Amino acid sequence: MMNATSTTRQRAAGSDTGMRVLAAATVLTLTIGLFMAFVYAPMDAVQGQAQRIFYVHVPMAWLAYLAFGVIFVGSVGYLWKRDIRWDQLARAGAELGFVFTTLVLITGSLWGRPIWNTFWTWDARLTTTLILWFIYLAYFMIRSYAGDAERGARFAAILGIIGAVDVPIIHLSVQWWRTLHPQPVVLNTSGTQLPNEMLWTLLVCFAGFTLLFIYLLILKCRIESVRDRLADREMEALLATPVAEPRRDLVRAADVSGGSEE
Repeated sequence: MMNATSTTRQRAAGSDTGMRVLAAATVLTLTIGLFMAFVYAPMDAVQGQAQRIFYVHVPMAWLAYLAFGVIFVGSVGYLWKRDIRWDQLARAGAELGFVFTTLVLITGSLWGRPIWNTFWTWDARLTTTLILWFIYLAYFMIRSYAGDAERGARFAAILGIIGAVDVPIIHLSVQWWRTLHPQPVVLNTSGTQLPNEMLWTLLVCFAGFTLLFIYLLILKCRIESVRDRLADREMEALLATPVAEPRRDLVRAADVSGGSEE
């Protein structure tokens, strides 16, 4: 018993140490990336200072894609194995994806205002990204209104698999349709279109935000695990609570009272 407890504590301590290292790496990389975005990278000759939103907006879009990839993997795993841990992974990815997709829409609007002279236009890339945001929202609504937790998890997993189709549509929309949104400047068939300073800045920001996503995903999975254990204990306590039987003397008195009124 003592050995098992000691092993559990050692694993917990190792996990906490790993999380602290990951948090430190995340803060350091993001700090360097933001410094490079505002100081090291040159100002764009056409778009001016507004172009610096690029170093936050593009990594946010990547995280929105990555989050739905997590949902897809978790959904497939849950439907296949019926293991609650896969559902916890999908739930964690959904919450993070909703946040980052919201930030993509906000930063994109802030970037578009000085360039396009409008916060929003029904461009193909913007519209398909907005659809992704609504898919995330529908994912939570299904879980909230399904009634039964297991049924909600199953329906949400189906939506998570179907909704993943929107991600490649978003990415390829600028190639399939004529849009105001610029063409890819990094993953371009003719090679990167960015100067070295801008490219390195973008890559560091990518690394920093990806580390942030991993850190938050691990924390969120732990929260979902604790939440499920608490829900199971509440259900066990509810089922173990005996149902109070009516007192026989009160029932007999009520019968006598009812008979005397007649």
